[in-house]
Formats: sequence, C-alpha cells, structure tokens
Amino acid sequence: MGLTIGELARQAGVAPSTLRYYEKAGLLPAPARISTRRHYDQRILGRIRIILLARDAGFTVEEARVFVSGVSGDQMPSKRWQSMAARKIAELDARMKTLTNMKAILASSFRCRCDRLEDCERIVAAREPFARSCR
Repeated sequence: MGLTIGELARQAGVAPSTLRYYEKAGLLPAPARISTRRHYDQRILGRIRIILLARDAGFTVEEARVFVSGVSGDQMPSKRWQSMAARKIAELDARMKTLTNMKAILASSFRCRCDRLEDCERIVAAREPFARSCR
C-alpha cells in the first residue's frame, strides 16, 4: 500500500505541506493515489533526505531540482554533485567576503558621536572607505 503523506512527513521530519511543495516544484515524483490520497513508496525517503541535504547546504529549489534530476542508473550522480558543490562553495566564499566587509563597516562606522547630521556627513565624506566613523 505505501506511506500516507502524514506518515512520510513524520519519518522525514518535515511538514506534509513541504512534501506537497516538493512535488509541485518537481523535486519529488507524483505519488500513487488511492481515493485521491497520496501514497508513497518507502524508498522516496532517500530522495527526500537528499533534497533536505541540498537545502541545508544552501542550494535553491531550482538547484536542488538539478541536483536530483536526470540521474539514470548508469550515470554517476556524485560527479554532478561535486561540480555543484564546488560552485556553491565559490558562491559562499564570495558571500562570506561580503559579510566580513559588512561586519567591518558596522564595527567601525556606526560609533558616531556627532551632535548634528551635517557634522557626521562632513567627517564621513573626508575619510577613506572602512574608516568612516565619526568622532
């Protein structure tokens, strides 16, 4: 018979609405239906866990779709996943650099002690980037 959506959701640790969303987004194949109710094969749990792994690694739904699609029995999904992981790592490195710069700006630039906005504007305009705090 198979698992109901509620049973599968409990086993996967997600809400039933998440499974419906994954199905609509093309991440999961449409399950068999018995009297309009979804019934899943137990093996779909592995696919769900791969999708959750991709999500937790920062892949978008579209990237996750590529992550799980088009893998036939004679293909090596590991090659595709390694390539996607390398691109995601490069993306994360760029985001980390941006976040580090944002943190430095916040730490150094928002210690203003000026009484008037005009004084702060004048001081900030005269300084180099990342040395913008008012005194």
